[in-house]
Amino acid sequence: MNFASVRVITADIDRLLPFYEQVTGLPATRYTPDFAELRTPTATLAIGSTRTLQFEGGQGARAASNQSAILEFRVADVDAEYQKLAESLRDFIVQGPTTMPWGNRSFLFRDPDGNLVNFFAPVTPEAIQRFDG
Repeated sequence: MNFASVRVITADIDRLLPFYEQVTGLPATRYTPDFAELRTPTATLAIGSTRTLQFEGGQGARAASNQSAILEFRVADVDAEYQKLAESLRDFIVQGPTTMPWGNRSFLFRDPDGNLVNFFAPVTPEAIQRFDG
């Protein structure tokens, strides 16, 4: 089994999609007005409008109500990403670059729907070993 993607449901895909394109630097593929994907080499961030829920029985997901999941992106240099994005994210930053006890350098912010996003890089030998084997 391979973990393939995370889908974020939003009431405003036209606001959320450009946000993720800006912060990741990745182009989105918009398949329909209600569904798009940003692909990385290891996983995909899918973004669907609330209208996509009708295809799945209309139950089980509510836009902008995440209280427990964090979308995490491994980056080469957390501090460089922070410097690049700090001005545009100033109202969304939760935590500036910090080295966590488990060996990752981390920068946390919220997307326009309130979802928590973590840009991180392993920096200690143990953390690097965990990710790179």
